Amino acid sequence: MPSPAELSRLDADAFVSALDGIFEHSPWVARRAHAHGPFADLPALQTALLDAMWAAEPQEQLALLCAHPELAGKAAVAGELTAESREEQRGAGLDRCTPEEFARLQTLNARYRERFGFPFIIAVRGLGRADILAALEARVEHDRATELRTALEQVGRIASLRLQALFAPA
Repeated sequence: MPSPAELSRLDADAFVSALDGIFEHSPWVARRAHAHGPFADLPALQTALLDAMWAAEPQEQLALLCAHPELAGKAAVAGELTAESREEQRGAGLDRCTPEEFARLQTLNARYRERFGFPFIIAVRGLGRADILAALEARVEHDRATELRTALEQVGRIASLRLQALFAPA
């Protein structure tokens, strides 16, 4: 992987391709960030990406949220997660849910999506199944504005963690 400074000298298509997977099925975020380069270092690149996400129109932000899979949801069961999401969910133990945990996740995921219109999103790295369930149970009670902001903050955290992993020394 080139450095952030080298990456920012790439044309927009190559830049977007190099950052594929940072924002789930949403290459527009990287494309918009590219316009604000060059980036001297990783923090500058990360800031540009997050600024692009936060500056997006509300319908674009909603589409970004909807691009994320449900935790232990249909895409996970069908093996249709992106490599990044699959590894993150596996790391949190979501592939090893008990039948009771799986049923609770499915019920809460459905209630959350019905209430807010987008899937429950949380940066699962460092969390276990119990932590995730507890967060989902608490957040499903939020008002929509609070939860929209919280979900976008979590997308930003996920993207930041993925970006750091991309540039981590081998």
